[in-house]
Amino acid sequence: MRLVLLVVSGVLAVAVLVSLGLWQVQRLHWKQEILTRIETRISADPSPLPATFDEAADRYRPVEISGRSTGEELHVLVSTAATGAGYRVIVPFETDEGRRIMVDLGVIPTEEKAPPRAGQHMDVLGNLHWPQETDRFTPDPERGRNIWFARDVPIMAETLGTEPVLVVARRTEPPVPDVLALPITTEGIPNDHLNYAITWFSLAAICAGMTLLLALRMARGKEETDG
Repeated sequence: MRLVLLVVSGVLAVAVLVSLGLWQVQRLHWKQEILTRIETRISADPSPLPATFDEAADRYRPVEISGRSTGEELHVLVSTAATGAGYRVIVPFETDEGRRIMVDLGVIPTEEKAPPRAGQHMDVLGNLHWPQETDRFTPDPERGRNIWFARDVPIMAETLGTEPVLVVARRTEPPVPDVLALPITTEGIPNDHLNYAITWFSLAAICAGMTLLLALRMARGKEETDG
């Protein structure tokens, strides 16, 4: 009876673990399709800045704008493989059409934080974005030192007196001195479903092996007892 219970319990546990692995494989295909759609949208032909915005529909939309930065800056703490610790430079941007939005020009090393870059007229190719970088653990910005810990578009727009719109620059003409463009890619979007699937399938294999080993030991022990 104990052997039967062991085998039944082992089979049920393996079935559950395999089903979780298969579910993660399905999630992997779903996430890959989403990433492909995002990559296609990011690299599409740019359009003028739309008159109105829908965050869900317009996120990642490529745009081309012309206008002037004002010389004001907000600095968002960031770390990249290319530059190490640094700051994203968020500036108010007054378009030639008379609108005032924000542009993420890119990243500067920490030692380039001051003085701010002078305002200049430029053409910007970039993507609309409303980053979701804040949660209840995100510290409040240190406004006196101009250090922000996330790109909080509504709060930044209120601070800079702009529309709640952010264009992340892929390229500026002319280039902004000492600023390295940090365009939107899908690299920062997590896709760990393959690792999860491997974990569940590995646990299923371990569980199956342990069940088989214990069943053989119990069967051998029963034969010795009966003999």
